[in-house]
Amino acid sequence: MNITLYDLAQRFVGMKEVPGQKDSPLILAMLKLDGEWPEHDEVPWCSAFCNFVAWLLRLPRSKNLGARSWLRVGKPVLDHEARVGWDVVVLKRGDGQQPGPEVLDAPGHVGLFAGWESSDRVLMLGGNQGDQVCVAGFDRKRILGIRRLYDGPV
Repeated sequence: MNITLYDLAQRFVGMKEVPGQKDSPLILAMLKLDGEWPEHDEVPWCSAFCNFVAWLLRLPRSKNLGARSWLRVGKPVLDHEARVGWDVVVLKRGDGQQPGPEVLDAPGHVGLFAGWESSDRVLMLGGNQGDQVCVAGFDRKRILGIRRLYDGPV
């Protein structure tokens, strides 16, 4: 049986941060896989989620908690070539003026490509989307890059 990054990530849909003083042990484990600083789950963890799922499948990963770190992983893919199961999408954070993809230490968001909601909205399966793992739509104008992690079945 061949499983894609997206297939595995779907198993975590609905996993949420725990509000208040308690924390999700799984989110903390994801965060600590690539960093020692997080003590609670109420921090940006979208990159940690992508790194964790890629790690489980032994795929290339950023090994970094910064979303834009994914712009260095895999190979670039054009919008019309994006494939569910194979690609990650890196976005600018928010709607304001953010630097382009050449600035890796600026705010961002990363998730797995889940399709096109419309001609101007990309769907992403990711962590820390409304404090949980889910599919959400984002403005296509925020895309900094789409990266393919692998070209064949795992």
